[in-house]
Amino acid sequence: REKSEVHPYKSFHAQLYESTYERVQRERAEQERFARQRLATGRGWYTGFTVALLASSLVFYYIGTLRPRPIAETSTLSLPSTEPPYHKTGKANLEAAWADFVDILGEANVSTAEAELQYHSGSEWSSYTASEKEKPFCIVLPSTTEEVSKIVKICHRRQIPITGYSGGTSLEGHFSPTRGGICVDFRRMDKILTLHKDDLDVVVQPALGWEYLNEELAKDGLFFPPDPGPGAQIGGMVGTGCSGTNAYRYGTMRDWVLSLTVVMADGTVIKTRQRPRKSSAGYDLTRLFIGSEGTLGLITEATLKVTVKPKSESVAVASFPTVRDAAQCVAKVVGEGVPIAAIEVLDDVQMRCINDAGSTSRQWKEMPTLFFKFAGTTSGVKEQIGQVQKLAKGNGSKSFDFARNAEEAQELWSARKEALWSVMAKRRDDGDHVWTTDVAVPISRLPDIIEETKEDMAKSGLLATMVGHVGDGNFHAIILFNDSERKTADAVVHRMVKRAVEMQGTVTGEHGVGLIKRDYLAHELGESTVDAMRKLKQAFDPLCILNCDKIVRVEKPAAGEVKPW
Repeated sequence: REKSEVHPYKSFHAQLYESTYERVQRERAEQERFARQRLATGRGWYTGFTVALLASSLVFYYIGTLRPRPIAETSTLSLPSTEPPYHKTGKANLEAAWADFVDILGEANVSTAEAELQYHSGSEWSSYTASEKEKPFCIVLPSTTEEVSKIVKICHRRQIPITGYSGGTSLEGHFSPTRGGICVDFRRMDKILTLHKDDLDVVVQPALGWEYLNEELAKDGLFFPPDPGPGAQIGGMVGTGCSGTNAYRYGTMRDWVLSLTVVMADGTVIKTRQRPRKSSAGYDLTRLFIGSEGTLGLITEATLKVTVKPKSESVAVASFPTVRDAAQCVAKVVGEGVPIAAIEVLDDVQMRCINDAGSTSRQWKEMPTLFFKFAGTTSGVKEQIGQVQKLAKGNGSKSFDFARNAEEAQELWSARKEALWSVMAKRRDDGDHVWTTDVAVPISRLPDIIEETKEDMAKSGLLATMVGHVGDGNFHAIILFNDSERKTADAVVHRMVKRAVEMQGTVTGEHGVGLIKRDYLAHELGESTVDAMRKLKQAFDPLCILNCDKIVRVEKPAAGEVKPW
């Protein structure tokens, strides 16, 4: 060890003290240097470990991305295995989306007015009553397919539910926004884009009314046969797969749509077909979207078939002692192959409502009544009227009136179109509701289901009428009820639907499923078929933002929510 330098004038004790002090200082310096070195080493080790961990995580993540995700091996999706949809409907997210919509459409075309929100949540003629929470945050009014695509992309990115709205005449809760979100109202997209007269087709936007379309087509001697209720628009008609009084001869909406332009759930725009009258190219996406009720995509254009307006038209009305007699006459007319355009039935209660409403220019016999529509050549129409008159008489008709000119035809047919409104006019106060629903059965079972349902409605004590496009086995019930009578009305409808299914019929012939009929689908089609529909919904709309909860359930129902069969 180094010796300290000895000062010649210091004493021994002083030199000893100085040597001890220097040794202690050297030891302290060594300790401090060691401590600093240990701290530096520790920090370096921690930093190195962290970097190494992150690097390895990134490497393993990259390796993971190289492997394909597991493919779902099932062809169907059962309700128990479905994950409930997750939507971001918090105030901040919705307000930020509102600003995005305003940038696209302008503030005048984005509404949060309370009256608008209520109007787009339900209607007084819908069988579904929306709760206070079931209303949209805002209404957006696009004018082009491109604007619809931009809106949907925003909602897809922000996970905001979307409900389409086109006419609002549907009856089974189709446009009630069960998850909130936004409503896309197509009212600004109401134009006839192109009429190809020589090809007998027309390209239209979704908010075009079928009545206005036929007014314009009539100028060229053409018409579009599907004729649902007044006020219906093409987009809603496609969405529900509707029909109407002309379905017996001309078929339903599915038979009159050639092609659709659709905005998918992520904003992608597709066109399902070109314009030929037939095609076997690929999957028939056109018919897939018809009847999908806005759950798979939003319709922004439709190419429709049209046909030549008949040279001659007429109407006849026949009354019968019982509704079974009327139904048996229908089966006879259909069985004889008389090529009439439409056969409608209105029961005695419905005829009484029409008389009480005073909305037509004549008084009607308050008996079950058949309305016949004839179309074709002048001689052909006369022949059809004669055949039907003979068949009606053979089935016990008490009267048979036929129109001798266009004015009389319009007068006779007017009662059929006033059915719903005449029942609504019987409301006792603002607390009354109208439940309108439909089923369809094979034509041979029509007399049975009409008679049994008529008896059931009479026993219920409710004001309930029967109306139907009975030429193809489809009929409707219109029931007036208040909140205290809802369970009774619900039970009548439930038994009517069950009756139809047990007769190998369908839970809805033309109204669509919506919210009211979705739990009946499994009884008609089987659980596996409904599971296949749910899988289809998941494939087209994985975030479940398009008209959620309609047609098929996407999460398990609450206890007691599904009626026992």
